[in-house]
Amino acid sequence: MNYLILGANAAGMSAAVRILKFDKTANITVLEKSDVVSFGACGIPYYVGGEFKDIEQMTARSLAEFTKIGIDVRCFHTVTGLDAASKTVSAVNAEQQTQTFTYDKLLIAVGASPVQPPIQGLKTQNVFTMHSKRDAQLIVDQLEQVQNVVVIGNGFIGIEASEALREQGKNVTLIGLSGRVLETIFDAEISAILEESLQRHGVNLRNSEMVTELVSEQGRVHHVVSNLGQYPADMVIVAAGFKPNTDFLASSGLTLSEQGAIVIDAQCQTNLPDVYAAGDCATVPHRISGTAYIPLATTANKLGRIVGEVMAGQPSQFVGTLGSSGIRVFDIEAGRTGITELEAQQQNIDYGTVWIKDKNHTDYVAAQSEMWVKLIYERSTRRLLGGQVCGAYLGGAVHRVDALAVAVYSGITVEELGFMDFIYAPPFARTWNVLNIAGNVAK
Repeated sequence: MNYLILGANAAGMSAAVRILKFDKTANITVLEKSDVVSFGACGIPYYVGGEFKDIEQMTARSLAEFTKIGIDVRCFHTVTGLDAASKTVSAVNAEQQTQTFTYDKLLIAVGASPVQPPIQGLKTQNVFTMHSKRDAQLIVDQLEQVQNVVVIGNGFIGIEASEALREQGKNVTLIGLSGRVLETIFDAEISAILEESLQRHGVNLRNSEMVTELVSEQGRVHHVVSNLGQYPADMVIVAAGFKPNTDFLASSGLTLSEQGAIVIDAQCQTNLPDVYAAGDCATVPHRISGTAYIPLATTANKLGRIVGEVMAGQPSQFVGTLGSSGIRVFDIEAGRTGITELEAQQQNIDYGTVWIKDKNHTDYVAAQSEMWVKLIYERSTRRLLGGQVCGAYLGGAVHRVDALAVAVYSGITVEELGFMDFIYAPPFARTWNVLNIAGNVAK
């Protein structure tokens, strides 16, 4: 069986390894547009912030390791088209030669790319994204020559970049179009706490503001112009979201979502026979919302494993994502799972909410801190639909979101959450865990 995989990162290489496990005669070819394989870009902000020095720590497996187990990875091959009728894919190699590859089964795992907003002067020196290994190296190489940084975008990457560059002693201005940080990830209560942390640590936070121009001098960015002001900038980080890398599929016959992501089912099958997709270029089945586009590394890895097994003939199915995710903002951490209140409104769900503030553990053990919990539940069934927890960094907030994820997955009610048997010991919780309290407040 000839397996062709487009993309050599989380989903693609996870799939390749699983195919080999179940099909010992598999002939696997992977086309990758760069020379970087199996790279975990989520670590880039922490590398830029100086929390570790060896960039290779973000590589899960090397190209040599994949080659050793029999996976043929072709680097510098940019895919340009898919002809599902003839089961062929066209690609351009490093010598600009067009090649055609045939397949019995095809996996599209080409990921997503940073959105380039329509800003005048964006193509000048010292303007970066935080998406690739090369981005990370270029930013770190420039740090000593940089003092004023403007970050465009108040989502995950924009906030993580702001934290990293403040930790490197830079003056950071964070400008976002949205009215609050992480507007599509957290509800307003959590955003407010994260914004307070950003400002308390010296980030010049500018929400509801639109960058219109980057002005350069001697070929390098000099300052940033917005609809509300001007800001000095030796470096600009563009973090305005992601777009699936699916332009080459425009005439392929594949069904795409409104975001341009390939629509798949729980076995990563597309609407075309023997064509599968996974990772940041595809939608993902969601346990509450049905289908969603949520480009997260955890989901890419899980779907890569599932699709590899399916392509090799196994009956595997994805259980569905909850969009669980978390962030550290200096001395604060926050996480979410399921759906937010805004998403409940968008889906016309009759919902109720709980918002409480309590403590992470007993007061006679050091490092007691405040913790905030928000629950979203279906009013008629009392079933938990989502939750968000925020508190001091390493104070246990994000790990409580893991417990909420299991609760949402299991469909338990807020009443059941109120009496769930969570761990109690003075260093970890109070006798009534903050999640118990939130569940009981909802009664």
